[in-house]
Amino acid sequence: MNSRSRGSAQPLKRHDLVVIAPLSSSADPILAAWIGNGWPLISRRPTPDDVGGVAVGLPLPPLQGKKRLSFVIRRDQIVSIRAPLLLSDVAHKAPSSWMPTINHIKRLASENGLDIGVFGSLAWSALTGLDYLTESSDLDLLLYVNAETNLDRVLGRLAQIQALAPMRLDGEFVREDGAAANWREFRSTAREVLIKSLDGACFIDRNKFLAGDVAK
Repeated sequence: MNSRSRGSAQPLKRHDLVVIAPLSSSADPILAAWIGNGWPLISRRPTPDDVGGVAVGLPLPPLQGKKRLSFVIRRDQIVSIRAPLLLSDVAHKAPSSWMPTINHIKRLASENGLDIGVFGSLAWSALTGLDYLTESSDLDLLLYVNAETNLDRVLGRLAQIQALAPMRLDGEFVREDGAAANWREFRSTAREVLIKSLDGACFIDRNKFLAGDVAK
């Protein structure tokens, strides 16, 4: 396993990649085929109906309807848990027209001491080799922040990059505990931002986000 992999007993966070053991012939055929290819599922926030297991998702590519399938698995089915892919590891899978934007984002990461992960179309294209990317695809980012991060500086730079980008930049600021907030919420004039974790979602004072207030 690489340095971003974790043992199956470790706590899950949103967007973690979950590999499970092969399924029996009685399992959902789409899920069974997916797992048979060795592809991961994605950890998601459970709904009230998701009981007795771990909530995961499977996003199908556009040619298969771009549906987001939801499942609940047992913890003992998990073989490994991996953190989301890093942008630096999958940039070569992006369309050539995206590369100037990606290089600007890499520079932002270096200047601000951030790791930047990806989810969405680019991540699933890299993970599966399937054709997830279309002309309307977003670049979905996970910007891993800490108490020392200057959010105003990062936000200003992201806005500059977005103004020149050929695609929409979407994504979240993610704290060390896994709680996250969409980066665009911090550009609004609202006093509070919505933060999400596997435990729930809530609004908190934007100035307290980096201090570690937790979504319940």
